[in-house]
Amino acid sequence: MTTAARLVAALCLALLAFIASRYIMTSLMPDTTVFGYFLWVNVMLGLVCGWRVLGARAGRGMANGISAGITATATLVFWGVMVQALNEMFRLAMRHRYDSMMEAVMAVFQLFLDFGAHLIDGGFIGLMIAGAVLSGALTEVVARNWR
Repeated sequence: MTTAARLVAALCLALLAFIASRYIMTSLMPDTTVFGYFLWVNVMLGLVCGWRVLGARAGRGMANGISAGITATATLVFWGVMVQALNEMFRLAMRHRYDSMMEAVMAVFQLFLDFGAHLIDGGFIGLMIAGAVLSGALTEVVARNWR
């Protein structure tokens, strides 16, 4: 069901995904990295995670709202890294870097770990925690006031 809380949750996580993606692009990755659709894929994932994860749990109290914000942000980070790892695997597979399909599937998990290792940064973790708490609290306020 469409509610104001779901809309606000989707917009909050999309904004958080945009800010986090810009932080990754400018601070965590080398200058020679070609990002392609990295930013916009993450924003779309933010919209989906906000709508489906955070928005669905709105209206249960402030503590649950903040907890749902943290859960939705963790989901966003997981799927963001997974989608980027899958994209990189497909890019490498099209260049015939893998000898078999099983090798390509195993490479997704190695790429996932490699990309996730870049995110072990105090600034990024702090940004995501602050964004999660603010997104959860704002969604809860909207759910309480606009039905």
